[in-house]
Amino acid sequence: MSEYYHVDGELVPPAEATVSVRDRGFMYGDAAFETVRAYGEEVFEWEAHADRLRETCERLGFADAMPSPADLRGRIDETLAANDLADAYVRLSVTRGVQPGKLTPSDTVDPTVVVIVSELPRGGQEGDRVWDDPATVETVDTEKIPHNAMPAGMKTHNYLNGILARLELDGADEALLYSPEGYVAEGAASNLFFVRDGILCTPATTLPLLPGVTRDVVLELARDADISVETGHYEPRRVFAADEVFLTNSTWEIRPVVAVDDHTVDVGPVTKRLQAMFDERVEELY
Repeated sequence: MSEYYHVDGELVPPAEATVSVRDRGFMYGDAAFETVRAYGEEVFEWEAHADRLRETCERLGFADAMPSPADLRGRIDETLAANDLADAYVRLSVTRGVQPGKLTPSDTVDPTVVVIVSELPRGGQEGDRVWDDPATVETVDTEKIPHNAMPAGMKTHNYLNGILARLELDGADEALLYSPEGYVAEGAASNLFFVRDGILCTPATTLPLLPGVTRDVVLELARDADISVETGHYEPRRVFAADEVFLTNSTWEIRPVVAVDDHTVDVGPVTKRLQAMFDERVEELY
């Protein structure tokens, strides 16, 4: 456990790291968050994470009240330094704050800002993966919430969709959710990639999925390596017949998949090449 968390501008020990029971982030999930990686005391892809955090707060209607990216980055740096951490998991949360107990938000917003950090292996060429083995994946009955009900691009405290999906698992590492139309969308906490005939495929953002920061990095790396890239609406059979499958998120980075339901898959050359390129990116930048 970390020795200090950052709560509303103050570094405090875990026992004092509390928020009000009337905070809307607790009461309604009325909050935005980002999970980021620190490599060598530097926050990986900070600008992309800060932009997405602001976009979520804009959709929630309190972006004007949130601290600036420089302020938020400063709080992260202070928390890492206070815990003497160079390589770490970082969770940054911004809630609408404490307001009267009614569903309709007040126009006056005093946000609650919390930074939590914990040690995480560096990764890169010299580090260790945070996962021990390639992942196994199960498709689940829980569907993604449609865009017009809950915009999938928002990263909010309400993660019940993913939690319900994970509750269906019978020993697998990740749940694979479909869109209401039956297309493959994403994992409960990850983006999906698969390779077929040398083409790297991933579900399009027109589906109800969160476009991950690591997903964007992988797409950039693939194009740099002249790997053919395709995004689209894919039926499950396309994934079941894939030559390679892997998952991405900030914590896992690139995690190969060896089984989707009863369909086994190899850890192939495209996955390995992208892993190596991602590791090089970490080493070059940090």
